[in-house]
Amino acid sequence: MISCHQHDYIEIACLYRLRLRLTLIDGETLEGIARDTGSRQGREWLTLSIGDEEREIDLDRIRRITALDRNPHFQTIDLA
Repeated sequence: MISCHQHDYIEIACLYRLRLRLTLIDGETLEGIARDTGSRQGREWLTLSIGDEEREIDLDRIRRITALDRNPHFQTIDLA
């Protein structure tokens, strides 16, 4: 589970459709546009547009979020 403060940054990224680089716990990196967040039955995720595909990435799999677009809100967030 991530903190409310960290979740706020994810909501901002979705609101402004920021391009993000996600570094996952297993070392994989993904780049795409933040679209939405969701939660259901204890699962929380970020929907990321990668090319023509939309992927739901579980928040507990994300180690770091880096904004690839300049913005006044954040550059890098460490989640784990």
